[in-house]
Amino acid sequence: MTTVTPAERRRIRRRWPLITGGVGLAAAVLVGLLVALRESPTALDEEFMDELLEERAPWLDVPAFFLDWFGGHIVGIVVVPIGLAVLLLVLRRPWGALYSVVAAVLSAGVVQLLKNLFGRARPEDILVVADFGSFPSGHVANAATLAVTFVVIFGLRPGRWWVWMLGAAYIVAMALARTYLGAHWITDTIGGALVGVAVAVMVAVPFAVKLGEEPRGRRGAGDPVPDAQAG
Repeated sequence: MTTVTPAERRRIRRRWPLITGGVGLAAAVLVGLLVALRESPTALDEEFMDELLEERAPWLDVPAFFLDWFGGHIVGIVVVPIGLAVLLLVLRRPWGALYSVVAAVLSAGVVQLLKNLFGRARPEDILVVADFGSFPSGHVANAATLAVTFVVIFGLRPGRWWVWMLGAAYIVAMALARTYLGAHWITDTIGGALVGVAVAVMVAVPFAVKLGEEPRGRRGAGDPVPDAQAG
């Protein structure tokens, strides 16, 4: 029977995030190809858009426009990532700060690359000013990158399931808001979520060791005690 060494176990654990992220990016590109080859929106796009347009109301406009402001443009692309990095530096998490910035920059770069590659037209019934390219959604990609970043930095400890739940809720809320405002088709938001999650997961791999060495605050009752001999 072959014995797997600790070093090999670590390599295997780091390989899976890369594989998962690669599959996510490939899936995003595949969705982009499928929608780009069509001359009209998919049935899913049209049906979902019609349902949300029927639900438009002033009390729903407020959160939708807030998410439009918070999740994109100068706020979502620059202010939020820098603000998170500053917060992590204050918490003495410099590697976490660097990881969050790198993930945000790469995610935004992949989004722009795919937007220019596919050049998909946005829906006609749009309520906000938007840049070129409907696929993938940059707002949703930003939301997914931010959510995964929080999970990697704050959520990988016992009892932190709420970090995962808040992250998932934020991604879904952003996807609904973008479709509600007519800025994107639902397939655009799916592509954005895939890009954001994939990039953040893959970028976390080279930072994993340093992130694990940073202080995480007071340990909970179920947290493992650090091993002084671990290397």
